[in-house]
Amino acid sequence: MIILSVDYGRARTGLAVCDKNEMLASPAGVITEYNMDKLAAKVTDAAREKKAELIVLGLPRNMDGSEGGSAQNVREFARLLGDLSGIEVVLRDERCTTVTAHNYLNMTDTRGKKRKAVVDSVAAVIILEDYLTFRRNNHDSSSRTETQHR
Repeated sequence: MIILSVDYGRARTGLAVCDKNEMLASPAGVITEYNMDKLAAKVTDAAREKKAELIVLGLPRNMDGSEGGSAQNVREFARLLGDLSGIEVVLRDERCTTVTAHNYLNMTDTRGKKRKAVVDSVAAVIILEDYLTFRRNNHDSSSRTETQHR
């Protein structure tokens, strides 16, 4: 199944996609958009272009597992995206993905404007890799994740 991963951000939203065999997650770009409705339309376009059958959206939780305002924005975006795209949207805990993405970019010595341009898509790759591992370890498709939206 082709899965599109989304690292939602107020200014920049990173995308990643996996192959049909769910083996390889690759960056699929960054969308710069501040308006949630327009962003949902652009992500929907990307999902259709990539022929995604499922969208995984990173859910920002606090380190103690609680949810703040950012998580509520993501939940709102998930509902909007699911309604607009008609594709199932699964929320996946994204704690520490941006920190991990920055660590990866440090290891590759990616700096400056280039770093800013790719960090969100790298975070989306990390979210997708985590979800793919979850799917491989949980063959029961009814237990995909903690929350699902359509």
